[in-house]
Amino acid sequence: MVDVLLGLQWGDEGKGKIADYLTPKYDVVARFQGGPNAGHSLEFNGIKHVLNTLPSGIFHDGCVNIIGNGVVIDPVLFMAEIDRTVAAGANVMENLRISYKAHIIMPTHKILDAASEWSKGDKKIGSTLRGIGPTYREKIGRGGLRIGELFAPNFEQNYHEKKVRSLQLVEQFGFTDFDLDSMEEEFFTAVERLRKFQFVNSEYLVNEHITNGNNILAEGAQGSMLDIDFGSYPFVTSSNTTVGGVSTGLGIAPKHINKVKGIFKAYCTRVGSGPFPSELHNDMGEHIRKVGNEFGATTGRPRRTGWLDLVALKYAIMLSGVDELCMMKADCLSGIDEVMVGTSYKGDLIETDQVPFDLNADNFKSVYEAHPGWQEDITQVKNHDDLPQTFQNYISSIEQQINTPISIISVGPGRDQTIIKS
Repeated sequence: MVDVLLGLQWGDEGKGKIADYLTPKYDVVARFQGGPNAGHSLEFNGIKHVLNTLPSGIFHDGCVNIIGNGVVIDPVLFMAEIDRTVAAGANVMENLRISYKAHIIMPTHKILDAASEWSKGDKKIGSTLRGIGPTYREKIGRGGLRIGELFAPNFEQNYHEKKVRSLQLVEQFGFTDFDLDSMEEEFFTAVERLRKFQFVNSEYLVNEHITNGNNILAEGAQGSMLDIDFGSYPFVTSSNTTVGGVSTGLGIAPKHINKVKGIFKAYCTRVGSGPFPSELHNDMGEHIRKVGNEFGATTGRPRRTGWLDLVALKYAIMLSGVDELCMMKADCLSGIDEVMVGTSYKGDLIETDQVPFDLNADNFKSVYEAHPGWQEDITQVKNHDDLPQTFQNYISSIEQQINTPISIISVGPGRDQTIIKS
């Protein structure tokens, strides 16, 4: 049985906490796409930890954690992440399996990422500059470097050939602000350490667990509105963040997918450039940013904030066939007199309740409906029936409009600040 955990907005929904909360129910947690551009925050022994590439089950002994073929790995950042995680008490060497088919982020990929973003001037897409896009680009172009090649006798020759090709592209941009020698020194040191871990043909391992009746959680990164095909293109990530990425990123047949669990915040955030119809450019937006501590777990950048966008949420639910929802950071809306929810988009020419081909094209902004707010602090509430009635009404209204049940409500960062709604 494979359950899927997806973000339904522009990332940063709180997948790490929910994955960590759900992990005890699963024998396997597997990442199927993305790389160190992700930032999953979770608590272990009362301390906050940020995972970038490691699956969220890594702190749970007895849970097999798999990095699938759809993930891209930066050896330098990955080893630093492992060092932090081991220092916090995780048994990474024992619990982690890495796909031979995952692709490697090379130093020149990060340089190429920076060069490409630099060349765009004021039209930047908001890249994390971690080489994700160039790595996926080379993968699609059949010129990438895969983890399994670390053990080939001609690894350094393969690396050199691919490096030269990337540098030729960098030269075309006229970009010179990098120190490749120091980057390569770190890279090859990390590669030597990386070779000591357990590598597998992960598609066989995952399907073996399915055959044996084990419970598997497929964990996504980023959010559905950043999907390379269905997101707010070109302001998207370089992989499929919707449910289709599970099959291609882990080698799982669609028939094995059981429940799709979608995560969304009670409001919306976005990092970097791109359309954001419900964005708040006022004191309320700043209030939500402050109360929600909305700063990127990976980059530290302030997140843009806005009201909940039901048009985008319904779209994400449709794309992945979401069965049930987890609402995050509901506590951050306490104390607001009137909570707004976006129900359609109005542009210069049309109004629509569907996500258009190009959100930028018609200057689309959200059209809102108002809900009475709640003044109570809900961070210590344990049961749904004990929540303020106005908040319960807010939940019910959302469920009716999106036709999908909200089964989990998070009222704080702690594992115990999680309400299961019957």
